[in-house]
Amino acid sequence: MLYLDHAATSPLLPEVLDVMLPFLCENFHNPSSVYKPARMVRATIDEARQKIAAVVNAAPDELFFTSGGTEATNWAIKGVLAATGKRHIVTAQTEHHAVLYVCRHLEKNGYTVTYLPVCGEGFVNPADLEKAIRPGETAVVAIMLANNEVGTIQPIAGLSEIASRHGVPFLTDAVQAVGHIPVDVEDLGVQMLALSAHKFGGPKGVGALFVKKGTPMYSLLQGGAQERNRRAGTENVAGIVGMGAALEISARDMAMSKIPTIRDELIRRISTEIPHVKLNGATGASRLPGNVNFSFRFIEGEALLYNLDLQGCFVSTGSACSSAALEPSHVLMALNIGHELANGAIRFSLGTGNTPKDIDRVMEILTPAVEKLRNLSPLYDDFLKGEK
Repeated sequence: MLYLDHAATSPLLPEVLDVMLPFLCENFHNPSSVYKPARMVRATIDEARQKIAAVVNAAPDELFFTSGGTEATNWAIKGVLAATGKRHIVTAQTEHHAVLYVCRHLEKNGYTVTYLPVCGEGFVNPADLEKAIRPGETAVVAIMLANNEVGTIQPIAGLSEIASRHGVPFLTDAVQAVGHIPVDVEDLGVQMLALSAHKFGGPKGVGALFVKKGTPMYSLLQGGAQERNRRAGTENVAGIVGMGAALEISARDMAMSKIPTIRDELIRRISTEIPHVKLNGATGASRLPGNVNFSFRFIEGEALLYNLDLQGCFVSTGSACSSAALEPSHVLMALNIGHELANGAIRFSLGTGNTPKDIDRVMEILTPAVEKLRNLSPLYDDFLKGEK
C-alpha cells in the first residue's frame, strides 16, 4: 500500500494508541464525577488541554474540546453571530465546506455573506478584505490558515490585523496546519482557531476550538457544565488524551521532518517527467510541507485516481469531504484554472510514513497511468493532430 492521502486523515501514531487504551478500559470513569478515579481522569483531561494550548501558545482556559474541525468552525461562526446579533460574515471562496456550507445555510436564514476571491496561487488580497468589512454589521471574518486542497498557507497575521482594526473577531480554520507547521495564536492575531486531531496522528472524532478571552461567544450546547459551561456533554476522554499526545509528538518532530524534501522531489519529478501538467497552489514556504496538487491535462482526475487505486496508490481528487462529487473543485475553480484543468486534478498529501523511495514507486505507477488515459482521450488525440 502506498498511502498519499494524509490530508484526508493520518494513521494513528502507535505511541498515541498506547496512551489512549487505558482510558478505553480501566480508566473509564466519568470526569464529572467526584470520587478519586474520576478526579484522576479529570486531571488527565486538564493535562492534555495544557499540552495542546502550549503548542499553539494559548492559555489552557481558552481551549474548548469539540468532536472535530467541522464542529469547531460551526460553533465559532454561529456562536459569534448569536452573541453579537450582527448579521454579516466575510470569508473566502476557497474555504473548506465546514465553513462554506455554514455560510450558505445562514444566507437562507437572512444573514449576508461576502465571499472574497483569491489570486491564482490561492491568496486573499488584503485590500479586498478591507473593502468587505461593514462597520457595525460584520460579525466575523473566517479565512483558513492552510488550504486543504492546494496547500496554500495564507498570510493570516496581516488579514487578522485588518479585522482587528475594525473590531471584528477573526476565525481561522487551522485543521490542515496544526501539527505540520508552527502555529501561534498570538503571532497570527486571531480570536478563534479550529484544529482536528486526526490530521496529525491523533484519533478521529476529537478536535478543539481556541477562543481568545473577551471574544463574544454563545455556548454551543446546553446541558451539563462541561467545558466551562460552553459545550455540554461527557468528554471524549480517550480522544482528548490522544490528541494531546499526538500534537506533542508532531510539534517535537516538526523541525526534523523530511516531508518538505520529499514533497519537492515529487513536484520536480512530475513536472519534468510528465508533460502537460500544472502545479496548483503556492510554492516553497507558502505551501504546506506535505501537499502536492497537480492538474493533468486531457484526462479526468477521477479516472486517474481509480487507476492508481487499482495499483495500491491512494490519493485524492480534492477534499475528502466532497471526493464523491462530480463537479470541479470549488477551490480550483476559484484559482481560475478552468474546468478542464480543475477536472484533471490529483492531490498527493504526504505524511510521516512516506519515504523518498515512495516517490520512485509513485512515478512507476503514475506515468504509465497518465499515458494510458491520454491515449484514450479524444481531447488528447485532437491536440496531437493540431501539433502535426
